Amino acid sequence: MNSKESEQALNLLLNSLQSPSKSTNQIPKEVMNREAGLWRIISDGLQSTGRSIETTRLESWAIPGVPDVLLMAEGGAFSFLELKVVKRRTGKLLLSPHQCAWLSRHASGHCFIVVRDRSLDIGVYSGADAVDLRMDGFAAVSPLAVFAEPYDWAEFFELTSPV
Repeated sequence: MNSKESEQALNLLLNSLQSPSKSTNQIPKEVMNREAGLWRIISDGLQSTGRSIETTRLESWAIPGVPDVLLMAEGGAFSFLELKVVKRRTGKLLLSPHQCAWLSRHASGHCFIVVRDRSLDIGVYSGADAVDLRMDGFAAVSPLAVFAEPYDWAEFFELTSPV
């Protein structure tokens, strides 16, 4: 997302927080159905846990495939989250070859693919499953966990950012 798109998304967010939506999250549909909206939901969820996880939203054009979010747990352990929002029923996850390569290369670490689907459920997959998700789709891979609204953020961060 470029800076103009980021600014537009932020303006939409600020101007339409009163918009009703199916979700209990107070994020406009224009932002919610994008990775930025998923990140906003996750970062708001983190605040509700009371944990002191440091977060960094990564935007790297220099190194293709680097995941969207870097987390550092209280004990100093790092985790990476690749965020995806599924808008269509393709059955496959739209991961680039660079993303698959990065996630596969770092599969022995704490790398996760976090997917929000049309039902608003959030599925967490191992980064090691990136190629299978891209090639064979969701039917071929079981998620590590699925979170439905209201999301259990303590459990989500226990999984994705263990101490």
